[in-house]
Amino acid sequence: MKTKLVIPVLFLVAIIGFASCEDEVVTPKNTVTFTATLNGANEVPANNSKATGTATFKYDTITHKLSGTVTFSGMTATASHIHKGDTTVAGPVVIPLDVTVPVTSPITLEPTTLDSTQRADLMNGLYYVNLHSEAFPGGEIRGQLTEKASWGNNGGY
Repeated sequence: MKTKLVIPVLFLVAIIGFASCEDEVVTPKNTVTFTATLNGANEVPANNSKATGTATFKYDTITHKLSGTVTFSGMTATASHIHKGDTTVAGPVVIPLDVTVPVTSPITLEPTTLDSTQRADLMNGLYYVNLHSEAFPGGEIRGQLTEKASWGNNGGY
């Protein structure tokens, strides 16, 4: 009698256990992170500046807004921008970063809406951060913005 009762009870427990399991809900990541390492060797043409910097930007694929910070040391910056161009060219300014001169570290880009061309250029690795100085008016340190790998990134730009 006990054996006949145990099997149905175990079966019922198993059914209740499986019924209470829910599929894991994965929230899509709507933020893509871009980083850059800035130095004189990355400039076009390269220079011997000892200044260095880093940039971290976040792009929201739903609102199409880009925001972030740039930190630097070893130089007195007179201007800072995001330019369009691959690693081999000195391209035009697409997003100004500085608001005061001299430019001080850290530089903060408040959320800025990108149009469809800007979004495509950013996602295709065609943007770089450039800091200018009196000694290097064309740019003292530069770094290409590259997407930081992250699990669960759904893109959607």
